[in-house]
Amino acid sequence: LLTGLFLAMHYTADTSLAFSSVANICRDVQYGWLLRTMHANGASMFFICIYLHIGRGLFYGSYFYKETWNIGVMLLFLLM
Repeated sequence: LLTGLFLAMHYTADTSLAFSSVANICRDVQYGWLLRTMHANGASMFFICIYLHIGRGLFYGSYFYKETWNIGVMLLFLLM
């Protein structure tokens, strides 16, 4: 979350400037390349943990608890 906040400070929402905004973060912001890499790897690790959590629920039969399982599915869709 913290790396996302730092990246958002330098991001440009205009579509014509989006790629130059990423290039600016990587080149001109001090340790911008490290922030971008840490943010991407952290997000990937977060989703791997989410998928492992779902797999654990499938393994232990949590889908038998319909209400709880449906809430989890809705949270997953909101997360994505």
